[in-house]
Amino acid sequence: MPKAAHAAGVDESVAELQHEWEVIRYQTPQAEREKRFETLAAKARKVSETYPDRAEPLVWEGIIVSSWAGEKGGLGALGLVKQAKGLYEQAIAINGKVLDGSAYNSLGVLYYKVPGWPVGFGDKAKAKELLQTALALNPKGIDPNFFYADYLFETKQPEQPLPYLERALQAPPRPGRQVADTGRREEVRALMEKVKAR
Repeated sequence: MPKAAHAAGVDESVAELQHEWEVIRYQTPQAEREKRFETLAAKARKVSETYPDRAEPLVWEGIIVSSWAGEKGGLGALGLVKQAKGLYEQAIAINGKVLDGSAYNSLGVLYYKVPGWPVGFGDKAKAKELLQTALALNPKGIDPNFFYADYLFETKQPEQPLPYLERALQAPPRPGRQVADTGRREEVRALMEKVKAR
């Protein structure tokens, strides 16, 4: 496959995964999400295997597997979460800067959401380091600002989450990601309410 066609193929495949993910995440009834993420995870695996030298499919496969774990919940989700962690680490080893540092951001989220030892690999200090790396790579982005604010709120850090939430709301729209941007903005506003009520 010529290099240009290879690049176009990977970008198109990743855009397709992104779009399907946002439809499931933000527009699908909750009862159907787990099954649909499971199906999408299998599709993402094929894309990662087709482009083994590229980090982007691994990042998206990780995001899809993490979302599937989130829908599954409980101890049954731990295997999936570990799988997602491995995918993000592989992506970072290839090129952590792709997709505005999404692999660092998503891996950081796992580190503060997953229980610590002996149940899981959760680690609040490691989470902070990864989330700050993502913020440094994409300081104006909606996701790194939202998740850093969420981390500060969840872990009851002395640092204030509000400036990050305000920055998340002012983030420039992402081309072709309207559904995700709209859904994330709603999550930002909901977290703002919680922060103000605390």
